[in-house]
Amino acid sequence: MKKSNSLKVLTSKTPKVYTLKKLNNANFGNFTLNDHQVYLHIISKIGGVDEYGKYLQPEQLEREHKLTAKEFSEIFNVDLSTCYGILKQAVDKLMKTDIKIEKPYDKGFWRINICSMAEYNKNNGFITIKFTDDIMPYLSQTRRRFILYNLKEIANFGSLYTTRLYELIQEFKETGWMLKSIDQLRDTFAVGDKLKTYADFKKYTFAHACQEINDNYNIGLRFEEIKEGRKVVAVKFFFKQTVVTKVINPKTGQTTNIYKKPKTKTSIRKKAKQASLSSSQNILDSQFSFVEAKPIKNIFSSFLSKFTSFKKDDN
Repeated sequence: MKKSNSLKVLTSKTPKVYTLKKLNNANFGNFTLNDHQVYLHIISKIGGVDEYGKYLQPEQLEREHKLTAKEFSEIFNVDLSTCYGILKQAVDKLMKTDIKIEKPYDKGFWRINICSMAEYNKNNGFITIKFTDDIMPYLSQTRRRFILYNLKEIANFGSLYTTRLYELIQEFKETGWMLKSIDQLRDTFAVGDKLKTYADFKKYTFAHACQEINDNYNIGLRFEEIKEGRKVVAVKFFFKQTVVTKVINPKTGQTTNIYKKPKTKTSIRKKAKQASLSSSQNILDSQFSFVEAKPIKNIFSSFLSKFTSFKKDDN
């Protein structure tokens, strides 16, 4: 789809993800971390405002987008040769997946297909995705109803659950706390029949995710369990609030929020990610990105090489 010549869409040098809150809480089925990263990377290409900062309507947004292996490699620090396999797998997954979104006023739900067309171009190293008409309203910016964050913010996470929890708290970044029932968390994390006991569910999803987020950001993320009798029925998360500054566009008079988020722990970020990726081998392999997909450039290369060799010998 070509954009109208009269419509100039404002693009950001830093890829940003925009989704409506309903979609942010949706169940993505059997997505792996890599599948979800590809999905978010393509979403970041949609944009959402014109040259004057005015929100675009869903019908004004371009539905077809291309993602190259080189782009994915640069954002998520994945070896380029591995990216081809990641993109190929994501094409199949995106075409087969429909997203489950709860209705707001009853116990029903909608199931919406993500894309109507997905192409994998092996020779040129890219994929092309065309989103469905039904999903576009959930990917557009609507004042006070959408979630916004930079794609790079989730680039160093080694777990899908960490990425999903980080996305969830973006909706509450101005309050500093979030309350979710166990049923809501299980649905958003899409664990299905896995991790049936609460102890396992806690250990491998939100407890692990909290640790990894804290390893990457000075956010002070912690949680408290809410019980009914002896049964844990909900979890309340606490974290540092995001500072919001309102800025007025002199051309349109429109107010825009500028967010100052908790600082990144740059000195230990790579170390935390490598540790997370190693531990993932003993958790749920399908929920984590490939260990071999990450370039080994730090002091842990020797350890990681020995670990990989041990796993091969053990198999």
